Amino acid sequence: MPTLCDDSAALTARLDQARHDYAALKAQKLSLDLTRGKPSPAQLDMAGGLLDLPAHQYRAADGTDCRNYGPPGKGLRELREIFAPVLRVPVEQLVAVGNSSLELMHDCLVHLLLGRGPEGERRWADRKVAFLAPVPGYDRHFALCERFGIEMLPVPMTPDGPDMTAVEDLVRSDPRVKGIWCVPKYSNPDGTCYSEETVRRLAAMETAAPDFRVFWDNAYAVHHLTDEEVEVADILAACAEAGHPDRAFVFGSTSKITMAGAGVAFFGSSPANVDWWLSYAGKRTIGPDKLNQLRHARFLGDTDGLRAHMRRHREILRPKFDTVLRVFARELDGSGLATWSHPKGGYFITLNVLQGCAREVVRLAKEAGIAVTPAGATHPYRDDPQDSVIRIGPTYPETAELERIAQGVAVCVRLAGYGKLVDQSRTRQGVG
Repeated sequence: MPTLCDDSAALTARLDQARHDYAALKAQKLSLDLTRGKPSPAQLDMAGGLLDLPAHQYRAADGTDCRNYGPPGKGLRELREIFAPVLRVPVEQLVAVGNSSLELMHDCLVHLLLGRGPEGERRWADRKVAFLAPVPGYDRHFALCERFGIEMLPVPMTPDGPDMTAVEDLVRSDPRVKGIWCVPKYSNPDGTCYSEETVRRLAAMETAAPDFRVFWDNAYAVHHLTDEEVEVADILAACAEAGHPDRAFVFGSTSKITMAGAGVAFFGSSPANVDWWLSYAGKRTIGPDKLNQLRHARFLGDTDGLRAHMRRHREILRPKFDTVLRVFARELDGSGLATWSHPKGGYFITLNVLQGCAREVVRLAKEAGIAVTPAGATHPYRDDPQDSVIRIGPTYPETAELERIAQGVAVCVRLAGYGKLVDQSRTRQGVG
């Protein structure tokens, strides 16, 4: 494994080989894209049955004519009953709405900024507000905070979730801290699953802000990649038991289950928070697309049908993840230049390269025709202080294409990494 103490001639030889490999990579004139984790056409095709449901079937189980306005309410009960068990939300406390959980998170922030929470506190817009941002994390969460001028305070991720000692210190001492972003299962981008202790501590911790909120983005609740289907503790139950029943907002959607642009999103929380949300949402819309909710309920059938559908997703996705992991192991194991996550679910792999090399790896990949998520996207304000984290999204490309992409990324990791090690070795030896 190369270190700063390695023989400089050996390091230079490795760098020369990396340069040769990179020249060969560029000569292929590739045009490949690994920038976002989105379902592949084959995954979307599995939901084609949504479009085949008979047009005359427009009445919900309770007789509601889904073609017409209203009632605004919580959405179709038969669909909420399918998703309540997997989102760990009682069906009466789960709301089914439009197609985007990100939109729900946006609206919750707007309602808290411009209105009042159930506690009757002042509007968030009337004071300075900060959110805790576990890193690495989800760039769209960070973009929402930037959009509304909410300061982000990074906290490191651990194998059990956010560093809870850091979280507890910040929320206890700073009343500006109003919330924390959480992707509790197969988190974006490193695949972490929150431990039971982490969930318990999030629910029970004392906070300087009485209206502190946990934004629980359970985007990958049923997105397993292995036979081990990880379960995460029930955040709503934990909050209620700890005496903070209104602390958590739970979000989910079918975006990576059926059709990404034509799915259903869900909001779950305490009864008081659900009433609060409905009071604001009722002024924004007459009601959701109930026909789409009805299509989803009939297509999935029940919770077992949802799980069976996701096992078919796994059959498509597992070989893609395995391909990337196999290529990284073949090309980078023992080099000392990188480590990578081995997720049990979700949509991403985290590639950790030598400090100060992530932006260079991304730049080299782009010049070679491989588009990779920009370095820094996994951190607030696009600033990774270590410049070491790269998010890999293997879901969209075909498996054969992923072989070339992963190999190309590995070439760029070797070129950037060995270049840095050679520079460091020369500096230590006092060479120009």
